[in-house]
Amino acid sequence: MTTMFVQKTHALRVEGLIKTFDVSAPWLNRLVERKPRRYLQAVSDISFEVPLGGCLSLVGESGCGKSTVARLVTGLYSANSGKMQFASGPDGKPLSAQMIFQDPYASLNPRWRVKNIIAEPIRELKLRKSAAEVNERVVELLKTVGLSASDGEKFPHEFSGGQRQRISIARALASEPRFLVCDEPTSALDVSVQAQVLNLMRRLQDEFGLTYLFISHDMSVVRHMSDRIAVMYLGRIVEEGDTEELFARPRHPYTRLLLQTIPNIEKPHRDRVVAGGEVPSPLKPPSGCPFHPRCPSATARCSAELPQVRTLASGTRVACHLVQED
Repeated sequence: MTTMFVQKTHALRVEGLIKTFDVSAPWLNRLVERKPRRYLQAVSDISFEVPLGGCLSLVGESGCGKSTVARLVTGLYSANSGKMQFASGPDGKPLSAQMIFQDPYASLNPRWRVKNIIAEPIRELKLRKSAAEVNERVVELLKTVGLSASDGEKFPHEFSGGQRQRISIARALASEPRFLVCDEPTSALDVSVQAQVLNLMRRLQDEFGLTYLFISHDMSVVRHMSDRIAVMYLGRIVEEGDTEELFARPRHPYTRLLLQTIPNIEKPHRDRVVAGGEVPSPLKPPSGCPFHPRCPSATARCSAELPQVRTLASGTRVACHLVQED
């Protein structure tokens, strides 16, 4: 994979990204049982752009590959092939992507005081010269995310889940990034706390001009956060469009299925025709369109031919034979 740095209206452009994992049994087991190697293609030739200063959300069911994309973008994984282009910041340097992880209970070192957790990237990147300046920056970050200076003396176990996620956000901001990759940052939190953290992230985005790549399985959450939404299924992007356009006119059958899962307070007993079946195993994906075994409108072409991504007049990108034909 090649990584480039360009100055454009997007913070990140991804083209043809592919990531495959070797999930084979140990060599001796394969030899005795006479089994070949097994490969899992978690990300299959996806392309997207994250708008500079905006938010693109990747949404889909568990196992669709969205968290793998997050780790590819932050460099935790290396891609088998594809290209990533990061834009330059106002200082001419390429944007740096920082990660906010899903589980605030597992992502913080339980043996460190909060002030040291936040100070670590400041010290490692030498963003402040003296210890006093580092401590001053830590206090500033704690207050930025709605915590107090005295909270820096505490350990992670002394905080609630929402407060721990605020600490994780402060740690991510400590390296002064312009680009944050948020991997299901509220899924481990209570619903009431989710709203507080999401509102905090929106405020920080406006205050610091941040760009977000937001990962979630919750359509109501991504509607609140996103400028654009990309819907993933079995490692592929099946639809991408502006948030309100996608909610108003979903084109792909899988997108419509996801939207049907959103609770409706006004019509709690509305009639819904939900597609049956489960997500196929990524180790043995179906032929043709990966969604065709669950699609109520599938044709013979859907099971035989993989649909290519097509850009519609509205700017929506969709991979569906039925949309292309009509």
